[in-house]
Amino acid sequence: MFYQRFTFRLSTRLLLINILAFALVYLIRNTELWFTIIGLSAVLLGALISLYQYINQIKDDIRRFILAVKTRDSTLNFKNKATKGSFPELYESFNDIIQVHKDIQLEKDSMFQLIRAILEQVPAGVIVVKDNKENNRQREIVFFNQAAASLLNIPAYKYWHRLVEHIPQFAKEVEAIGRGGKRFMEFKIQDKLIQLSTEVIPLNLYNTDYTIVSFQNIKDEIEQKESEAWNRLIGVISHEILNSITPISSLSDTVNSMIINKETLNHEELEDLKPAIQTIKRRSEGLLDFVKDYRLIAELPTPVLEYHTIGEILQHIKVLMQPFASGRNIILKVEQTSSKISIRIDLKLVEQALINLVTNSIYALEHAEHPVIEISYKLDQNKLYLEVSDNGKGIEAELIEKIFVPFFTTRKNGSGIGLTITRNIMKMHQGNLEVSSVPFEQTTFSLVFRYQ
Repeated sequence: MFYQRFTFRLSTRLLLINILAFALVYLIRNTELWFTIIGLSAVLLGALISLYQYINQIKDDIRRFILAVKTRDSTLNFKNKATKGSFPELYESFNDIIQVHKDIQLEKDSMFQLIRAILEQVPAGVIVVKDNKENNRQREIVFFNQAAASLLNIPAYKYWHRLVEHIPQFAKEVEAIGRGGKRFMEFKIQDKLIQLSTEVIPLNLYNTDYTIVSFQNIKDEIEQKESEAWNRLIGVISHEILNSITPISSLSDTVNSMIINKETLNHEELEDLKPAIQTIKRRSEGLLDFVKDYRLIAELPTPVLEYHTIGEILQHIKVLMQPFASGRNIILKVEQTSSKISIRIDLKLVEQALINLVTNSIYALEHAEHPVIEISYKLDQNKLYLEVSDNGKGIEAELIEKIFVPFFTTRKNGSGIGLTITRNIMKMHQGNLEVSSVPFEQTTFSLVFRYQ
């Protein structure tokens, strides 16, 4: 429709120009009506100028529209031309496209403000730096939330070099992380010790490099966890000591009442004293064993790290634990004993950790119909897992955290130090001990090592 209107108007103008040109040529050749010739020439010139402006105006409008789209200028509109121009539908489409761009920009701005508001409320510090490869001093900080200013005790600086000048140690640690990673850092700000868990994430948006620095003060959390651990440990130790001291104290009172004000004892009285003295001796020895177990946890030897293959580790455990498992009619499956993957460990300590886990599995399989223990390994990203799985009674969800507390045990005659020692061994290897359990289906303990 609008093309037909444009064609009609353009054809009309061209036809008028041709008629005027033909009439002008005719008058010049055949007459001497100079005033008419001059007037007709002026009308022809005006028609040519009008045609040029008409076409040029449409070209300018298209150019303005394209520029508005490129620069995201939503103030431009063609409302008047959409009703009066040669291309009403075209100009209406221009308006629709500009409005869509405006709505998209408003939505993006709203989302940006929402994200900004959320980041301002999180307790972790967040700093976003716009990198400048040409001039490091001109690295602009495009976002600096309130938590970051509070944790670092500095104002929200606009440029990174100002932060470097104020807290050089923090900036140095961030630079040391480089192109992404995590690090624990500890330093003083105005004589106050802070401990930060810091992560650096590089990001490229629209060919511009950004660095996101996020950090959180974990000092209070660490102190709280330490306090909770000490409270649990003190509770267990107090329980064990009281279990031994109470009968000792009671029997001591009994013995004291039997011998007080007596210089000699007859045979019958001596026979009565023997059970009490033997019980005191037995409970005292139990208390001494408890103290030895505690020392065993606290005094693990420093690991001597050497490279060993996974196959070698698994083969050793198979040889060590096969007789014990077979004696209890338990199937022990040790797979991948030929693996050549190597890790740097203290073989004796890691063997002790695996022995502890396999021993626990053997006791967990009592009364199981088809008892099976599987020892295997797997690689996942930058971690290596040595896994001990069994189909025994498992661990209930509420006991998962308690099983790592020293001296906590669900087994009769158990010492409650095996898992504690195993976890400490893994910490000495910068690793971890993980557990997952579905009672009476599968329980898996994993020794998790860093592997690169």
